[in-house]
Amino acid sequence: MSALALPDADDRADLGAFVARVVRLDSAATVRLRARDGRVSAWASTPFDVLATRTVAGELEPPDVTAPASALLTALTVERAETVDPGRGGLWAGDLPPDTGWTLVDEVPAAELEALTERGLAVARDNAGPHGPPTSLLDQTVLTVTGAGITVKVPMRCLFALSGMGFIGADAAPVRVSATSSWLRLDARYGAVARRRLTALPLLI
Repeated sequence: MSALALPDADDRADLGAFVARVVRLDSAATVRLRARDGRVSAWASTPFDVLATRTVAGELEPPDVTAPASALLTALTVERAETVDPGRGGLWAGDLPPDTGWTLVDEVPAAELEALTERGLAVARDNAGPHGPPTSLLDQTVLTVTGAGITVKVPMRCLFALSGMGFIGADAAPVRVSATSSWLRLDARYGAVARRRLTALPLLI
């Protein structure tokens, strides 16, 4: 049995809202919980091939648990206890971004990202196929951010993930764009999304 302890009611509500969004996007999703220094970070994949995360104050035993999102949502929103069993048995595929080594590139007004997302959604509605928006649209670079000697290209899929998870609004605080050598991360008011900057290795010839 695993134990997730979240003493603050607001933190329980925040994490519950995060997991509810994950389930709404994918009812079969899993959530990976990781504890470090009195904080618990929840990670989930999105249909946009972008990771979403939310961090709250709490403890987790064992400190790394992957749970079915539906079971975790029930524990957080039905039981509503300070300590719950998040459930176990979920399978996590893929890597997570590193905990350290991030460089803040710049901050972008939330309203600017909201406007870019709305334009992207309009194009997606006009061009959606049986499997959703075309990959060419999702992979399109819609924002280039430069700072601290780094240039980060942000694809549309990252903005769709921010919007789909309810992390951003036009009246929210600026969104921080950070990067490592191989990952990019967008930190908004209610959560963050992350994606590898390089999705494929070049061929050696």
